[in-house]
This record gives sequence, C-alpha cells and structure tokens, in this order.
Amino acid sequence: MIRGVVRAGAGLSVLGALHAAVNTRLLRRPPDAPRPVRRPVTVVLPVRDEVAQVAGCLAAVLDQRGVPDLQVVVVDDGSTDGTAERVVTDDRVRLVRAVPPAPGWLGKPNACAQGAAAAPDAEVLVFLDADVRLMPDAVASAVAVLDDAELDLVSPWPRQLTGSAAERLVQPLQQWLWGTLLPLRLAERSPRPSLAAANGQFLVLRRAAYDRAGGHAAVRGEVIEDVALLRAVKAAGGRGVVVDGSTLAACRMYDGWPGVRDGYAKSLWSALGGHPAAAVGAAAALSAVWLLPPLAALTGSRAGLAGYAAGVAGRAAVAARTGGRVWPDALAHPVSIALLDVLVARSVAGHRRGALHWRGRPVTVPAPDAGPSATMGA
Repeated sequence: MIRGVVRAGAGLSVLGALHAAVNTRLLRRPPDAPRPVRRPVTVVLPVRDEVAQVAGCLAAVLDQRGVPDLQVVVVDDGSTDGTAERVVTDDRVRLVRAVPPAPGWLGKPNACAQGAAAAPDAEVLVFLDADVRLMPDAVASAVAVLDDAELDLVSPWPRQLTGSAAERLVQPLQQWLWGTLLPLRLAERSPRPSLAAANGQFLVLRRAAYDRAGGHAAVRGEVIEDVALLRAVKAAGGRGVVVDGSTLAACRMYDGWPGVRDGYAKSLWSALGGHPAAAVGAAAALSAVWLLPPLAALTGSRAGLAGYAAGVAGRAAVAARTGGRVWPDALAHPVSIALLDVLVARSVAGHRRGALHWRGRPVTVPAPDAGPSATMGA
C-alpha cells in the first residue's frame, strides 16, 4: 500500500517538474525598453502602520519613468505609528484618510476601494503594497504586458527577498505553487475560478475591467482579495494572469519566523480551498507528492529518490525563472513542504477558534466556494 502511494507520488512529482519547466518558459516577461504610457495611471497605496516602509515605497513610485500622467493615492488605514506624517509632499500624491471598514468588509479591500474611488480619471489602476520597491520602469513595463497580451489584469510577481531560514524555506513556495500547478496560458483565457493566481503586492489592471468586476466591493470580505479580484475580473468577461515581475519589483514580505508564522496563519486556510477541510486535504495532497517520496528515499526507495529529485528540479526551475535563490535552497524542498503543513495546521486551528488577527483586526469572513487557488496569498 505505502509502496504504491510512494510510486504514485513520485510519478506526480516528475510530472510536476516537467510542467514547471514548460510553464515557466511560457511565463510572460516584461519588455526591456517599454514604450511610454499615454494614458492616466494611478497607483493606490493602502497603508496601515507602515512608518518604516511608506517613504521608501513612495520614492520608488515617484521615480517611475515613461508614465507622464502618474498620480498616487495613499490611503492611510487607521495608522497609529505616524505613517501619514511620512507621506512625502508632491503634486502627484494625495493622502486619503480611510473610513473604517463597514460590517462585511476587511481592511485591505476597504482601503483599496477608497483609493480607487479617489482616482475617477485613471484609465489604469496599480495596487501596491508598502513593502514593495519598484524599479524605475516597473509601471510602464507592466502596462506594456497588459497591452501587448491584450489582458485586463496582470500580476507582476515581485522578486521575493528572504533573510532568515524560515523565509528561505517558505516564501519560494508561493511561486513554486503556481509555477507547478497553474497552466499559465490556459489560465489567461479560462474563466474558471480555480485557474487564478495573483499577488496583491503589485497588481495592474484596466479601470474599465475593474469597474465591470465590481471593484473591491465585489471582494470586500475576502482574505485573499488579490486572487478574488482576478476571479471577479474573469467572471465579468476579462482576462488576467500572473507575469514575471522579478526585474520590476522586489519585496521582503515577512521578517523572520514570527512574521512568516503569523502572516500565513491569517490566510492559508483560505488560500488552500477556503474551508478548513479543503485546506487540510490540499496540504495532505502536497505532502503525498513532495514529502512522502523523499522520506521513502531515506529507506532506500528508488521511486522515492526519483520523486525527491524531481521535486528539487521543479523547485529549481521555478526559482531560476522568478529571481529566487536556486541552490542550495531547492535541496530542502521536502522541509519546505513539512513546514507548510505546520503553517496550515496553525491557520486552520486559528480559523476554527476565531482567533485569527492581522494588523490589530480580526480576520472573520465567510468561506468561499471557488476551489483552491494556486497561491498562498500575500
């Protein structure tokens, strides 16, 4: 029985590595020299207690090239640490004090909705997190991909910066999941909710598509609001997909194990199916394919060794294509999966107890029924 499961898992691991190798070659990449953007662009920057980040993020936004009609709306979402005082004075920057979330709304969708409402003339909306640092051509390059591929939403995935061992083990799983499991070109065209991956750190979309989808009001109670927004765009007839953003932006999402632990606790139960049972099932499936064969390899199983080698190869292929650290980190892929299991267990337990909080607010939303997404959320 166990031997058969190991062989099946190893076979799926090999198929996953092959798909990752092909898939990452199909990953849309930004142009080296983007043309200027000839329409109004507004960057919406929601911030809550980001005193250490907001000035650096804004400086990079205001340094954008090829976007002559650029505006920035900074939405201060109830900060108590002096974040608003760090917002630079510039004719292109507007500071909005967010109205607190109404019942049924989570904080980030609420802030993003108010930022978009403050930019009625924008033809392109960019949603950005404060811990992201844009390269000078980032916005123009992302808009070029949006136009050239005739998409309505692109999610340029920033290069993920990692410092601690916990970050190096967990953070690459985000890109690895969609790189291995999501058929990118099919995902562009398909309206299916399950074929969606996005990263709210850096989202670029047409204002018309945003409005057709209902904006952030359509995803008001979603923990993984970035993936939910892409699904809403698809449901409204639009097209969107994750694209390579490793040369456009960089982000250190969490700092150390406490940040990784608490950050993923709020979202993993939702990212892996939106229901505790679905999250546990997804984690079990990932472990059967990418953890059980390496464990079997320790007992001399040749099938297990093949499964482990394939898992390492797939992890390396995705990392090399998305600006991640390839070696020796890919060798620890089974440890990453085991740590993911721990994080899923914490997230599910916290959700069941109603004990999940983020930035001082409870994370309490109804469970969606759209199937697991191919991302762990940001």
